[in-house]
Amino acid sequence: MILYLHGFDATSPGNHEKIRQLQFIDKDVRLLSYSTLHPKHDMQHLLNEVSKQLKLTDDSESIIIGVGLGGYWAERIGYLNGLKSVLINPNLTPQDNMLGKIDRPEEYSDIANKCVSEFREKNSGKSLVILSRNDDTFDNQVVSDALSRFYEICWDEEQPHKFPVLASQLPRIQAFKKG
Repeated sequence: MILYLHGFDATSPGNHEKIRQLQFIDKDVRLLSYSTLHPKHDMQHLLNEVSKQLKLTDDSESIIIGVGLGGYWAERIGYLNGLKSVLINPNLTPQDNMLGKIDRPEEYSDIANKCVSEFREKNSGKSLVILSRNDDTFDNQVVSDALSRFYEICWDEEQPHKFPVLASQLPRIQAFKKG
């Protein structure tokens, strides 16, 4: 099973396309939707949804994949549920770069402060990070610098921030899921 978390643009038709592409790896791809506006609510909702989905599968190699803001959640929710995660152009600091787009940006800081201390060290090797060199939204070198000592970083030379075409990364994601 693959649990898919959309980015901030929850209604983008690109989400359906990514789910369709991920079905080449695993026929069981489930979209987990969340508000994007209310971080504390989103965290509790996602924790409950992932727990429920894990009870409905017998796949011991289930993973969680998130793009952009979904990458922020995939890392944390994956860790808290013991799942490997794939972070595609993750937004590591929504409290800083989403001002005016979300209602309570300070809640992201609160979540980061209340999350398990040094969770990335405890989660080391359990996330795969896929970054676009041509990201038109974030400086992914900053993301790489923050995550590279904990997780494998894979650079994509062609895709923009929303990463509409996963094809070149599917073999890597599949190997990570099975590994």
